[in-house]
Amino acid sequence: MQNVEKYIEECEHKLDKRFKEIDKVAYYNQVKVAEAFAQHRIAARHFNGTTGYGYGDDGRDTLGKVFATAFRTEAGIVSPHLLSGTHTLSVALFGLLRPGDTLLCISGMPYDTIRGVIYGEGNGSLKDYGVNFSCVDLKKDAFDRDKIAEEIKKGVKVVYIQRSRGYELRDAFSCGQIGEICSFVRQCGFEGCIFVDNCYGEFVETKEPCEVGADIIAGSLIKNPGGGLAQTGGYICGKEKYIDMIGKRLTAPSIGLEVGSFALGYQYYYQGFFAAPHTVAQALKCSLLIGTALDGLGYKNYPSADKTPYDITRAIEFNDEQKMVNFIREVQYASPVDSFVACEAWDMPGYDDKIIMAAGTFVSGASIELSADGPVKPPYIAYFQGGLSYEHGRYALSKILNNL
Repeated sequence: MQNVEKYIEECEHKLDKRFKEIDKVAYYNQVKVAEAFAQHRIAARHFNGTTGYGYGDDGRDTLGKVFATAFRTEAGIVSPHLLSGTHTLSVALFGLLRPGDTLLCISGMPYDTIRGVIYGEGNGSLKDYGVNFSCVDLKKDAFDRDKIAEEIKKGVKVVYIQRSRGYELRDAFSCGQIGEICSFVRQCGFEGCIFVDNCYGEFVETKEPCEVGADIIAGSLIKNPGGGLAQTGGYICGKEKYIDMIGKRLTAPSIGLEVGSFALGYQYYYQGFFAAPHTVAQALKCSLLIGTALDGLGYKNYPSADKTPYDITRAIEFNDEQKMVNFIREVQYASPVDSFVACEAWDMPGYDDKIIMAAGTFVSGASIELSADGPVKPPYIAYFQGGLSYEHGRYALSKILNNL
């Protein structure tokens, strides 16, 4: 493509107003985080690790309080022992549900890797332990209120909402939409726990789901809230009674959150969370720039290029296997780590189809860093996310455009 630089500048000009809006949201969220740090009197001692049982681990306990305060919840768990987003969601669901209970997902079928947690056969899933599962499909990408009301009447313990699109072709849900459906669920007489998979959505807006009616939110620290610095881990925040139940699953029913050591310390978790509002803003700008540029070349985007995203992910429809593969490979070639690697599709654990993934990241698999992936099947959708800096995303776009 000729005049790539000029084309990118034209796209940037179109986005000037929305970039300023993103900066305002980032500032608002930065204030929330900074005030949470001040409220809990964070000092260098909180960065120290512990060994053994970890009794009295002030760094661990206070980190959970900082997350809970910033996310406007009663309590929080933040732990490097939560190994991924899927593991975090799994621990939370097993903590909340008992044999005979019903889990109702109202945002369509959950993401690939969580399906095996919910209804896998003979693998220790919720189903194996006698937990029932019901799912209400979306209706024209919106919550199907009539069917939700019908399912709630049958008796439900936990209502589950996936904020991000996963590998589906829909926009992520805004906190406004989540708030409206939470209100509707309560109007239906539901008194249990409303659980939101908040992955990819943290700090995208000025509110989080627990501020609009959710009882529990959960996510991964190698996505938004780790700020690109956390090297592993997950968080779960919400009502204290539910956090207590989940804590007993994280460790043991007789112990709960009294134990849990981490000898390496917590500096990167505190520091990453402090940096997260700015880092998320960078990722959003990368998403909008790439979406606007590809929209101008005729590639359909989710969300559409004229919308500000409600999470950091972007789905781009190529309708051509080689173009999708080339896009993902160019993201890898623009990465700081393993830039020389040509991505190939493979059978990744937990996924239903072969996945091709570009993740030349400092933290393995960190999707707050510039990355892209997708199942290699029609209509050949690439899911793009992340970017620690806008400049890196802009550089990747120049390589993508030259290739396309």
